[in-house]
Formats: sequence, C-alpha cells, structure tokens
Amino acid sequence: MDDCLLLDAGSGGRASQRLVAQCFLRHFANPLLERLDDAALLEDLRGPLAMSTDSYTVTPLFFPGGSIGSLAVHGTVNDVAMLGARPRYLSCAFILEEGLSLATLERVAADMAQAARAAGVRIVTGDTKVVPRGACDKMFINTTGIGEVFTAPAPSGHNARPGDAVLISGALGDHGLTIMGSRENLSFLTDVASDSAPLNRMIAEVIAAAGQVHVLRDPTRGGLATTLNEIAEQSGVSIDIEEERIPVHEAVKNGCSFLGLDPLYLANEGKCICILPEARAEAALAAMRASPHGAEAARIGTVGNGKPGWVALRTRIGGQRLLGMLEGAQLPRIC
Repeated sequence: MDDCLLLDAGSGGRASQRLVAQCFLRHFANPLLERLDDAALLEDLRGPLAMSTDSYTVTPLFFPGGSIGSLAVHGTVNDVAMLGARPRYLSCAFILEEGLSLATLERVAADMAQAARAAGVRIVTGDTKVVPRGACDKMFINTTGIGEVFTAPAPSGHNARPGDAVLISGALGDHGLTIMGSRENLSFLTDVASDSAPLNRMIAEVIAAAGQVHVLRDPTRGGLATTLNEIAEQSGVSIDIEEERIPVHEAVKNGCSFLGLDPLYLANEGKCICILPEARAEAALAAMRASPHGAEAARIGTVGNGKPGWVALRTRIGGQRLLGMLEGAQLPRIC
C-alpha cells in the first residue's frame, strides 16, 4: 500500500479490496466478517434484541485514554448495554479523507480491534468510503451494535419511579475535559484522561446483583445534568441530587473552574446512571464498585414526585438550584 489514502481506495475496485484486506480484515478478522458478503449472517441470537447506532467525529483522533477507534466501540457497546442487553456484534463504516496517513488508519483499526476484544464483541460487517480532501476532517466512523436483552422488563428512561435511588458509576467530566485539553494543547490539563471504557460486563453484574433496574443511561453529550433532565421528562418525575455526593476528580474541578465549565454538563464515555428501587441500591453499588470501571460509584440522589421534568441540585452550602437541559454544546466534536 501507499503511505496515504488515495480516492481509488474508496472505489469498490482492487484498491478498495487491498485496503480492506491489508488493514481491516487483518485487525478485525473473524469468520463472519471474512465471508465478505453484503451483510453478516447471525444465526445464534435469541429473544428480544437491542440495537443502537452512533457516529463518531471526535477531534483530535487520539487523546489521553483513547482514540476515535476505541471510542467508536465503547460508545456503541455501552448504548446497547443500557437496555439490559449483552452486546454481541458490531458493524463499522468509515468515511476517510483523501491523503489520510495509512499509519493513522492502521493505528485506529488496531485500537478498535483491541476495544472489541476487551468488550467481548465482534465486528462482523462494514463499509469504507474515501472522499476528496476537505470533504471530511480526516476520519468519521459509524458503528452499529446488536445484542440480546437478558432482563425483563428492559431498563428504560420511562421507568423511573418516585422513591428510586439515583446512582452514578464514577467520577464525571473526564472525557469532555480531556478532549478540550488535547485539542487546545492546554498544559494544565495533562493529569486528565478520558474515561472511555466498555461497561457491558459491569452492567450485567449490576442487574444480576440488584435483580431489578428501572433506568440505565450513559451521560455522554450534555453530561449528567442533561441526561437526568431527559429521564425526568420521559418518566414524568422530579429528580433531586446532592452536589457533595457527586464524584468529580480534583483535576477536573480545577480545570473546569479555570475554564468556566460545569462538570455536570461535560461528556462522559465510561460512566452510567442507574436508577432502581431504594431497597436494591446497596447491592447495585457493591456490584459497580467490584468492577474496575465502577470503583468510584456513588449514590447521588433520589427520584421525587415534584414537578415533572425538574432536576434539582442541593449545593454544598445547603442551597438549591435547578439544573436545566444543556441548550447547545459546551464543547463541539467530543465524540
């Protein structure tokens, strides 16, 4: 292969075949993908299925704690897992800019393959397009995931009930602040790294330990505050959370203070919100804390029966403020 992509690599001809064989097949190799049919034949799925798709346009492509490749796997794996499902298969589609270094593409593919192995999923079908210089920013990736739902009823943003406990699986804001620091070369954020991680195994342990989970959501774009607003609106409930209980790393607090950002609205890529009956909260917390991705899990609040759709934060000094939904984007291109 050449050192960088040419438009021919997206033509569907020999150049495309060489790219697929020498890069993607080499990293993603498995019997389902290697058939190279127009779709993957999945014969071993049973019962209700969860399916999710997402597109990743993050810049820079590589950042402390991950890359666009690992993020594309983790993000879709986590979305499927939030429905109480075991992710099994992924598709991936690449939109690549002419002139992209093949070494860069190779590195991203290797990151994706490693992330898929760690999550226990297989990439079984995909597509590659190469567009002229300037038509995209280096690389965009779309991944679609599918998995088997193993709990009934499946968790949903519509299922929060007054009296439920609100849990978070770890510290907030790491991913969003990391992307900003990497993009702008902010030296004072060198101690911050993305939390990007696959949560499917931890989620399965939480459901097994708690027995009943009403809501699972990952607070990605818009962060904790926006995601809680979505849940409160969908379920027709209020949610009360306590600032002193919300875990945020000191480096993130300091960085947000300097930059005028609120960690409650920053994106996370390896955290989940879990809402479940009060009596099951301690079992769920114990299961989270037993996972390397949930060591800092905490109970942060309670679902109430106040004004539907309201999310209220009790501050450290005893005051209270409403947390509205993020109107736009604090930081663009974070996933």
